[in-house]
Amino acid sequence: MLDPTFPIELVRSSYPALADGFAYLDGAAGTQTPQPVIDAVSAAYRAGIGNVGGAFPASDRSGAIVAACRAAVADLVGGHPDGVVLGPNMTTLTYRLARAIAGPGDEVVVSRLDHDANVRPWTQTGATVRWAEVDPVTGELPVAQYADLIGERTRLVAVTAASNILGTRPDVAAIAELAHRAGALMYVDGVHATPHGPVDMRALGADFYATSAYKWSGPHIGAVVADPALLETLRPDKLASSPDTVPERFETGTAAFADLAGVTAAVDHLAALVPGTGTRRERLLASMSAAEEHELALFAVLIEGLETMPHVTVYGKPARRTATAYFTVAGHTPRQVAEHLAGLGVNVWNGHNYAWELTGALGIRDSGGAVRAGLVHYNDRSDVDRLLDGVARLS
Repeated sequence: MLDPTFPIELVRSSYPALADGFAYLDGAAGTQTPQPVIDAVSAAYRAGIGNVGGAFPASDRSGAIVAACRAAVADLVGGHPDGVVLGPNMTTLTYRLARAIAGPGDEVVVSRLDHDANVRPWTQTGATVRWAEVDPVTGELPVAQYADLIGERTRLVAVTAASNILGTRPDVAAIAELAHRAGALMYVDGVHATPHGPVDMRALGADFYATSAYKWSGPHIGAVVADPALLETLRPDKLASSPDTVPERFETGTAAFADLAGVTAAVDHLAALVPGTGTRRERLLASMSAAEEHELALFAVLIEGLETMPHVTVYGKPARRTATAYFTVAGHTPRQVAEHLAGLGVNVWNGHNYAWELTGALGIRDSGGAVRAGLVHYNDRSDVDRLLDGVARLS
């Protein structure tokens, strides 16, 4: 049953893009941006910004923006501000950290469930690669297999907190326990999980937690959060002239300062989706819990509607999942379905969506993948109904 207390109309009114009348069910590829984030980015440019470390006010403003952004991301995922590494996107940061963490002589464990951004960077380090397999019927990632995959030479285990196409939420904490018992590190891809509920990276057992702000209403900025003491043990390649401090030594080039201001505004926006009091971290936990309940209630309508259509095949039946559906329609390619829905004012994605190994395991990568419809906190019942109506017309 839909939660009547979730202020969906108020939430939707914050997003100018929603006024175009489309049902934005493409949130798994990137969310729309609320007005406070747009205002924050604009305000940073209007005020004047400069590179950090200068002897003038515009430089000080940039330094303050960076510090505020680190604090905001730390609050969102339950980390420490001094351990927040910022960059253009999760993929770039993961490649950078992979080169600093693993290499020949090490072993890494990756999974077929993951987005390729948490697979390829590790397989290309020169380390020996071990694969965790996914159940292609349920979409689950069985934990038991990790006992055989993790050994004394395992340097790192990389796993997603939620599949970006099936929505599967594997038991990351149980996998982390096995990894830590063997002295290995845990690199958790939280890009798809973070927008869909409260995050506690310590409870997950994540030594590194990666996320992307554009998946939770912010600008195109990536972040990886770790214990600052752990980052101190890693030596990434860097310019001789760039800072050697943590976390700065993991960040290359000049930051997109105005966008970082937008990241902070996005976190504040998420913390205020529902009324609340307390610290920002406390408000985020409450707000994102309410958003998750709202999404899953809508998703129950969506998935039941799709599964009752005889011409639709829905992939995966995980026990715990985000509000993400991946499906095909008989007699139509995924691209044809997406184009048909776009003509009805419904935005969805089609293809492998960078879940390269998973779509291969499902046996659909080479045939065009499937259609992905993902709900986020600003979607409402009318969005779901329009999708279901559009798919029904293809029978």
